[in-house]
Amino acid sequence: MKHIFAPALIASFLMASPLVAQDSVPQDGDSGGSSLMERGAELFWKGLREEMAPSLEELEGLMSQIGPSMQSFLAEMGPALTEIASKVEDWSRYEAPEILPNGDIIIRRKPDEPDSTPPEGGSADGAGDGSTDL
Repeated sequence: MKHIFAPALIASFLMASPLVAQDSVPQDGDSGGSSLMERGAELFWKGLREEMAPSLEELEGLMSQIGPSMQSFLAEMGPALTEIASKVEDWSRYEAPEILPNGDIIIRRKPDEPDSTPPEGGSADGAGDGSTDL
């Protein structure tokens, strides 16, 4: 009977003892220093570069065509745009620019929001006599 309990007791001690973690083994040419997150990020950026390469080449060709004209535009209009930007406090208070048929560009200011607080002694609709319209 003692022989039956001894293996069961040893097995229970082995199951209850902490296990030693295995060291990660580098696979597929991976250097042991990079984590899975680093490898995933590298693969993501590599894929993104490969997908974006044709678009970036097109953009480079476009910039070589319009680059000189853009440079002269900025040389002429840069000071005027800087002056406008210094005068405008909040761009969200203006509508989108509008180009007129004659080529003029208008940037209209948005209408000021009406004050939603009612005047003293009256209601928001201006009836200050205390009566209620039905």
